[in-house]
Amino acid sequence: MSYLDKSLEEIHKALKEGKVTSKELIEESLKRAHEYQEEINSFVTICDDAKEEDITDNVLSGIPYAAKDNLSTKGVLTTASSNILADYVPVFDATCIKKLKEAGAVMMGKTVMDELGMGGTGTTGHTGVVKNPWDVTRMTAGSSAGSAACVAKGIVPYALGTDTGDSIRKPAGYCGIVGFKPTYGLVSRWGLFAFASSLDHVGCLTRNVKDAAYVIDAIKGIDENDMTSINSFNIKLVDNYTTNVKGKKLFYIKELNDELKNSKEYYDNFMKTLDYAKACGMEVTEESIDEDILKGIYPSYMAISCAEATSNNSNLTGIPFGNRKEGRTPDEVMINTRTEGFSELIRRRFVIGSFILQKENQEKLFKNAQRIRRLIVDKITKLFEKYDGLIMPNSDSIAPHFGETNDVMSDKYLLFAENLAIGNFGGFPSITIPSGIVDDMPVAINITGPIKSDSEVINIAAALEEKIGFVPLNVKEEK
Repeated sequence: MSYLDKSLEEIHKALKEGKVTSKELIEESLKRAHEYQEEINSFVTICDDAKEEDITDNVLSGIPYAAKDNLSTKGVLTTASSNILADYVPVFDATCIKKLKEAGAVMMGKTVMDELGMGGTGTTGHTGVVKNPWDVTRMTAGSSAGSAACVAKGIVPYALGTDTGDSIRKPAGYCGIVGFKPTYGLVSRWGLFAFASSLDHVGCLTRNVKDAAYVIDAIKGIDENDMTSINSFNIKLVDNYTTNVKGKKLFYIKELNDELKNSKEYYDNFMKTLDYAKACGMEVTEESIDEDILKGIYPSYMAISCAEATSNNSNLTGIPFGNRKEGRTPDEVMINTRTEGFSELIRRRFVIGSFILQKENQEKLFKNAQRIRRLIVDKITKLFEKYDGLIMPNSDSIAPHFGETNDVMSDKYLLFAENLAIGNFGGFPSITIPSGIVDDMPVAINITGPIKSDSEVINIAAALEEKIGFVPLNVKEEK
């Protein structure tokens, strides 16, 4: 097995012992990126000029990684997979990118995403569709599609992603890897192209749980440039890492689980995972939540995210920066730029967001959505007084084939499909890990915990990971 396919600890140990060099790892990573680009289309930009770094005691030093293309990278094309930013090169690094540079990590590419992060299929980026490495006829989900695909394929050991509703965790589940969204504010959002500021989280995609702990430890911390960042001095994921979780208490939501019973293989996989949790010494309890509250997740998420996205992206006019389209007046420049620069999906979301933010609609639409959000967060927070975490399947299906689903907004209540947004509503730490195989494709479970319980969430996931014994795709292919 190549050193590039091993855990971060194993790679670091090999680097320290001189069994492999940073230059060799980078060269192999770049070679794989080019080799698999046509097959899975995971990159907007491949940094062929990536340079080796000195090997220090920092586990990430000298190791290549990839970053989602909505994180600002100084001197490196950063498009957010949108035509309107197709030529945009930032003059500063996002805080998380800066911290990885300080750790000696090597960025070797920027990954394809759904345009501006507003999608869940990995099919709306301006450079094309991202394909699932397990089966290229299937989606990866999104919006962190390219990050998930390149980690699953073994191009890099880890990648940065962002999560506004499930955008790290859903693609991680579909691609058979780990996706971790930490507590809101644990990782600075400075330099992230904002989608919905009250929901956006920066996190990571890795091939095992402990690797996620190393990455978040490296990029977390209070940031004077981000007033929502929090002091995480006492949150030390690697130092507190353990698979001894005996006595921890988990709950799952009855109404969602009842819906899952319609999909027997996924239900059976979840029940088996709960047995693993009990074998680890954890208690697992079923809890009921009013279905009307659960039905509020999807519409309130859409209302809040579209409204915030409209406000956050109002600067994309083609006048101060971006891919400008000409016009006779400033208004014509803005209209032409936004009409040609955004896909139909993005334009639709902005129209909805503008409607919601109109003065006469704010009380009924925007403020009511916020009230529903508060009901959901209060209910889950109350349950967290009794439990250490919520455990649920990551999805009720394997990755869909292209054409089986799309990002067209629906009036259908997507009760199960939107449950991961609970983690964003409350800013709760939330992690997805593979839980098995159905129809030759990976399925996954998700653990969400109380605010600042990131260590406990990581440890619960690590204990389950050890029991489940899932083999990632890159390891399967190497064998």
